[in-house]
Amino acid sequence: MAEKKVFGEKLIELKDVSVTFGGRKNKFTAVDKVNFDIYKGETFGLVGESGSGKTTIGRAILRIHPTSNGSILFHGQKINGEISKELDRQVIDKIQMIFQDPMASLNERAKVDYIISEGLYNKKVKMSEVERKDKVAKALSDVGLLPEFANRFPHEFSGGQRQRIGIARALIMEPEFIVADEPISALDVSIRAQVLNLLSELQKKRGLTYLFVAHDLSVMRFIADRIAVIHKGKIVELAETEKLFANPLHPYTKALLSAIPLPDPIAEKKKKLIVYDPTLHRYHESPPKWVEIEPEHYILANDSEIEEYRKDLEHGQLERI
Repeated sequence: MAEKKVFGEKLIELKDVSVTFGGRKNKFTAVDKVNFDIYKGETFGLVGESGSGKTTIGRAILRIHPTSNGSILFHGQKINGEISKELDRQVIDKIQMIFQDPMASLNERAKVDYIISEGLYNKKVKMSEVERKDKVAKALSDVGLLPEFANRFPHEFSGGQRQRIGIARALIMEPEFIVADEPISALDVSIRAQVLNLLSELQKKRGLTYLFVAHDLSVMRFIADRIAVIHKGKIVELAETEKLFANPLHPYTKALLSAIPLPDPIAEKKKKLIVYDPTLHRYHESPPKWVEIEPEHYILANDSEIEEYRKDLEHGQLERI
């Protein structure tokens, strides 16, 4: 469970960001008017089912996917759309990504030394070969690997070790912000906690800020300070982690929480699984809007739903008293 932190400076801001794919006849909106801020030093969780637009948002921040509408700000500067070469280089240097699949994200024909150094080569950093190798050795040490592993190929490592190499590749660029795209989903259960603990330690040591993308809310509870729930390209709920678990309001959030396995087999057997039905929303009566239902707890709802959610909120607070 992540400790509650106090944040000040906004590092990343998304304002009405949309991402569409395809042409006129087969246009598809993957991300629809998304708004949220990520504060310096926090881990911001983005959770939803496959195809909900989680990874697309991360790639839009990295400028891999162009946005069709809205603004993405980094340190108050707009980084989507047409920007200067200098700002583009700054984004490349300061924003890095940890990929989901540690088996596919590393070049099998290259040694670890080159894989980790690739960003330095592309950036054309002026340094001696000795300085470069020292940076690679330090990056490996920081992720719990031996410096001599630099002379090996990716196929010689386990999945957990390969993911650590991917983390080292991001760290060597000395980023401020890292998009972690489901970095543990392809790993064995026994290795996942090790990688999560490593990411937490690196955050404290280097002052990193994460956008942590996942579909598992139990993982989010461990590492995230705040969580945004996304469904079909729209953020439907956003709150501090413990507030979201204590008072989930949106039916989609409740459905995701109900899918978390319980360690007690008897409780698991009695558990009621909630299935989300989007047709139950009465959006034909009034369109949904993004509202702050309580301090730092936001939800997508129309007027009639807002009243219902407020009653649910009061009932949940009374039950805890």
